[in-house]
Amino acid sequence: MLESEVSIGRKVLKKIPGILLGIFAFTLLVYSSFINVNGSNEVRRLIAPPAYIQHISVGYKEVIADSLWIRAIQDFDYCEQEVAKRVCKNNSWLYRMLDAVTDLSPGFRMPYAVGGLALTIIISDIDGATKFLEKGVRAYPTDWPILYRAAYHHLYETKDKSRAAELLIKAGNNGAPPWVYSLAGRLYSDAGYLDLAEKLLQQMVDQKLEDQFVNRLRDKINAIKAEQSNKASQ
Repeated sequence: MLESEVSIGRKVLKKIPGILLGIFAFTLLVYSSFINVNGSNEVRRLIAPPAYIQHISVGYKEVIADSLWIRAIQDFDYCEQEVAKRVCKNNSWLYRMLDAVTDLSPGFRMPYAVGGLALTIIISDIDGATKFLEKGVRAYPTDWPILYRAAYHHLYETKDKSRAAELLIKAGNNGAPPWVYSLAGRLYSDAGYLDLAEKLLQQMVDQKLEDQFVNRLRDKINAIKAEQSNKASQ
């Protein structure tokens, strides 16, 4: 009888970490958002995980990373504070969520491939996108779609043409279509801006990414065309 009770006790003890993890994940998901009502205005606030989360999740990093990723994709377009029209403040909630996911699970490719696009195209967190896309390049130095998307960001958002060209050449060396080499050589012209953006748009359409990605990039492409048209008419 005593041995049976001890055996049951050991089984319960083994389940405690999993139970605690479930409680933690559920609590994080529930409290990741709340509504603050101030008169007639409703302000939605999303809470990112603490920076030290990887140090308190030993043994359950992959599970927590999956939970945070599922939470992040529900609000790819969330910006807690716009600093200009369609430009989010640096180090946004989405950036901190994606950074935590990839700290917990460094080999998780999807956040780098899709989350980086959300940062640069949908909410335009320029600093956050730069850091996260470069983190993706370090994690996947031979993954040409990630390299190509980082190149777009550096050309269009940070205006770093040399870094964009370098990333395009790396993409070409790792399986990207041959035209990336000629595109790299044209980045110092206005046509290069438009070509890179249009080819990224086609890539997103071919991969059937959600409309919010495609429509937002189309808006940016139209802005490039309008700017070029204005320059030509002057």
